Amino acid sequence: MPHAAATFAAVFAALWIAHSIGDHWVQSSCQAATKGLPGWPGRAACARHVLGLTLTKGAVLAPVALLLDLPLSAAGLSLGLGLDAVSHYWADRRSTLAALARVCGKGEFYSLGTPNHPAHPVTAEGAYAPTLGTGAYSLDQSWHVLWLGIAALIIATV
Repeated sequence: MPHAAATFAAVFAALWIAHSIGDHWVQSSCQAATKGLPGWPGRAACARHVLGLTLTKGAVLAPVALLLDLPLSAAGLSLGLGLDAVSHYWADRRSTLAALARVCGKGEFYSLGTPNHPAHPVTAEGAYAPTLGTGAYSLDQSWHVLWLGIAALIIATV
């Protein structure tokens, strides 16, 4: 596979772009608010989010693969995008990633930027000041990037 490194780089770049779009622009506010809820309402919201995200990845990757004439196989695409979807669903159920963070000694970092953290952000009046800069979000995104890399490697080599 003489072009595997270039294929990996192109696939990873496309997946990274699509992930950012799918996780922030395509995901609905309802999905974001409910995908971590227990039971079927949370599972269904998370599944809808992951479906939209995976379709976005396919829509971004397709023209990249066609225009760059990337040697991709149906098996590699199915396996890579499927594994990425499963890993994304797993993390976005929230309790799973929070548990992993605790096991890895990152429980306090996971709560950073939330009212659960001892040094949470506050307003001038002392009330909680919500922020997007949380430890949970950072750990979530780094988990997804790990799996984007794994997916890109599978897509480029299978």
